[in-house]
Amino acid sequence: MAHYDRAMSGSFFEELGIPDPDINLEVGSGTQAEQTAGIMVAYEQVLLKGKSDLCLVVGDVTSTMACSIAARKLGVPVAHVEGGIRSGDWTMPEEINRVVTDSITNWFFTTSETANDNLRRAGVSDDRIFFVGNTMIDTLLKQLPRLRPPACWAQLKLEPGAYFVITLHRPANVDGEQQLLRLLHAIAEGTRGLPVVFPVHPRTAKHLRDLDNKTPQLNYVDPLGYLEFNYLVKHAKGVITDSGGITEETTVLGVPCLTLRDNTERPETVTIGTNELIGTNPEKLPPALARAGSRSSGRENGRGCWK
Repeated sequence: MAHYDRAMSGSFFEELGIPDPDINLEVGSGTQAEQTAGIMVAYEQVLLKGKSDLCLVVGDVTSTMACSIAARKLGVPVAHVEGGIRSGDWTMPEEINRVVTDSITNWFFTTSETANDNLRRAGVSDDRIFFVGNTMIDTLLKQLPRLRPPACWAQLKLEPGAYFVITLHRPANVDGEQQLLRLLHAIAEGTRGLPVVFPVHPRTAKHLRDLDNKTPQLNYVDPLGYLEFNYLVKHAKGVITDSGGITEETTVLGVPCLTLRDNTERPETVTIGTNELIGTNPEKLPPALARAGSRSSGRENGRGCWK
């Protein structure tokens, strides 16, 4: 799993009706090297007990790369779901995971023509690329009727289109106390008194505890389950994030999104118009938020955008 908080990982199995895994490697947290080594050792033992016909890995987390390496070393072919995605940012652990995994993958199941082109440029032949679409978005569309308001909806008296949602977890935004504080103050200034709901990632929570942050419209809540979080996103005026996956969800839902990064591995979210890359400079936030008017009429066809 990519996350260790119960609300961010284990509850997904229950909420989405996914059976419990037959095998849990139980590696837990640690440094990048510790996690990679632990996953490889544990997964190697699984394969030695009963060699698989195929190792199917998903996404760009540490286990994606670690399981791929362990499998190929034991002669097990690898298929990568979400293969070919690239940000070009080598400071991201996810980018290293993607590139290493794709360099030893046999078959690629891709989400976009951009990903297909990335693979072709790397020398992958078309007979190994299968453009299957986005399983994460398939899940979102299937679960839309089941989305439900979190407890904070009533507690904060939220109304559709009258609040913002934030998610932050990348080191460039949260590891420096002054950077995080400047971002939060810029968000408070730019949202002009509207409530801001901030489900706090465990990585970010450590830093928030040490900050003297007096911004009353920022409402910190515990990590939310899948159905509750996406309910908040679906009804928000806009989303401020440094996540890649969330930008895909906001694009499909037609919700305006500002991404606090200099690059993205999902460029289609920018070209469609729902997502705007503004970098990590807090000074860019208030003017970007000022461009947020009411949701465009294109929201109904999945193309809401900043006005």
